[in-house]
Amino acid sequence: MTSATTQQPRHLLSLLDLTPAELHSIIDRAIELKALLRSGELHESLKNRTLGMIFEKSSTRTRVSFEAGMTQLGGKAIFLSPRDTQLGRGEPIEDTARVLSRMVDCIMVRTYEQSDLALFAAHSRVPVINALTDLFHPLQLLADIQTWFEHRGDIKGKTVLWVGDGNNMCHSYINAARQFDFRLRIACPEGFDPDPAILASAKNHCEIIRDSLAAAEGVDLVVTDVWASMGQEDEQAKREVAFANYQVNDILMEQADNDALFMHCLPAHRGEEVTASVIDREDSVVWEEAENRMHSQKALLEFLING
Repeated sequence: MTSATTQQPRHLLSLLDLTPAELHSIIDRAIELKALLRSGELHESLKNRTLGMIFEKSSTRTRVSFEAGMTQLGGKAIFLSPRDTQLGRGEPIEDTARVLSRMVDCIMVRTYEQSDLALFAAHSRVPVINALTDLFHPLQLLADIQTWFEHRGDIKGKTVLWVGDGNNMCHSYINAARQFDFRLRIACPEGFDPDPAILASAKNHCEIIRDSLAAAEGVDLVVTDVWASMGQEDEQAKREVAFANYQVNDILMEQADNDALFMHCLPAHRGEEVTASVIDREDSVVWEEAENRMHSQKALLEFLING
């Protein structure tokens, strides 16, 4: 059980909750933890610690990476679906936060509204992690940046291309451009721009370019996501038309730098936002990117729980 303390917990609701130095230290630690696991060395820095996991949106990678990560660090993770909590029966968010945070050491929330997550965190006595909202997906960016560092070194000064919807992943890339000091080009059709306020906050690092092939010229990293995210399935046909010229294919990748990498947060729809020839090519690092969710989250858990 978490002991009472007057110190306010640190949260990760977006990448802006941590300093650039803290984010770099988490990336460095994630790489260390990955090496420790592969060497077979036992490392139980979170022994007897418990992570509560609230899932209002389902996920393969998020659940498995957190459960496996906590096990590797000597702790435990508790999975809670809407059927498993009083949230699903109308209990106020703040009451659930007050109760759960007296029983566990950290809480991961995967939900819809960023405002609900912020309300939960405001009433929690322990760190709260954004495991995805409709506005941000900071955990994926930690994994993406770790993957880049492992393959290419520091991302500072590089140029990244986001292709597709101005969604939660795009918003998190905008924040990452600020925190890790890289340039971000956003290739998206009109009507699917990122949030204007989020974009304006990073105006010195980001720009929208409608022509995806022009936007890809000379970039160091190309990133995309599905055209219709969870909850947008009824817009699939409309989005297929809108995004027809925003597919990551061999022609687009030819415009990028010769050493450019390709990333995708997965699951991917081959033949829609990305062709099979791109996702399966040698400079695609999507499988390491997916694995690194576990390692970067372990580093984040250490940082938030142990300080």
